[in-house]
Amino acid sequence: MTATLIDGKARAARLREAVSGAVAALKADEALTPGLAVVLVGEDPASKVYVANKARQTEECGMRSFEHRLPEETSETDLLALVERLNADPQVDGILVQMPLPGHIDTDKVVLAIDPAKDVDGLHPQNAGRIVLGKPGLVPCTPQGCVLLAKEAMGGDLSGVNAVVLGRSILVGKPVALLLQNENCTVTMVHSRSRDIAALCRSADLLVAAVGRPQMVRGDWVKPGATVIDVGINRVPAPEKGEGKTRLVGDVAFDEAVEVAGAITPVPGGVGPMTIACLLANTVVAACQRRGLAVPAM
Repeated sequence: MTATLIDGKARAARLREAVSGAVAALKADEALTPGLAVVLVGEDPASKVYVANKARQTEECGMRSFEHRLPEETSETDLLALVERLNADPQVDGILVQMPLPGHIDTDKVVLAIDPAKDVDGLHPQNAGRIVLGKPGLVPCTPQGCVLLAKEAMGGDLSGVNAVVLGRSILVGKPVALLLQNENCTVTMVHSRSRDIAALCRSADLLVAAVGRPQMVRGDWVKPGATVIDVGINRVPAPEKGEGKTRLVGDVAFDEAVEVAGAITPVPGGVGPMTIACLLANTVVAACQRRGLAVPAM
C-alpha cells in the first residue's frame, strides 16, 4: 500500500482564494480593507524570504501589507515602541513579529506587548487561553493548518479519532493537541519522557509529528492506514547532490511511512504552505472581530 499524498499547496491555494473572496466582500459591503503588519528584526535569510512571501500573498488577496524591516541592533525598547504604534493604528488589523528575534530582545515581552485582538500569530496568552476554553479566537497558524489538512484527509469530521501528537512545544505541539481535543479527538501527547514512544505513535489513527528531529518517526511507528501530518522542516546533508549540498526532510522517515500510512503530508509541500494561508485568514478574522462584524465564510 502506498499512502495518499496530502497536498498542502493545493489546500493553501483554496484557502487563499476564500480569503480573497472574503476581502472583496468586506470591501464592497463595509468599505473595509484588512491590513497586516509584519515586523522583521535583523538579516536572517530564511526570515527575509518568509516575510517577503507574506507581504506578496497579503497584497494578492487584496489586503494592505505594512512591512517594517529593522536592523539587527534595534533595541528592545524601540521594537516595543513600534508594536505600540501598530496596536494604535486603525489600519492595522494584524501584527506579526517574525521569529526568531536577536538574542538581546525578550521574545516573551514582545509577544505580550501585541494587542491580543491583533495577534494573528495566536501566541498571546489570551488567545492561547481561548483555545483551552474552546472559545473562538485567533489560532496559531501552523497548528490550524495541521488540523485543516487532517480534517480534509479524514473526511471532514475528526470526532472519536485517536490522535497522537509527538512533541509538546508551545508553538505547535500543545496548541495542536488542544485544537484536536476541540474537534472531539481522543488525544495523547508524546514527548521525550514518554515510555515506548514507538508503540504510542503506532496506536494513532492520526499522528502529528512536531518534534524537530529529522526522520525520527520510522515506518514501523505508523499504524497501517493512519493519517500522518509531518510538521518537521529539517535541513540535512545531501552528498548525492554534491559537496556541501543539503535537502529538506520532515520528522517522519517519509520513504518508509508512505508504504504504511493511509495519507501523509510530504516535506516540503505539506504543512508549510498552510501557515501563511492561515495567517491571511486570521487577519480577516481579526479585522471583523475588532469591529463587531460577522466573519465571512472561508
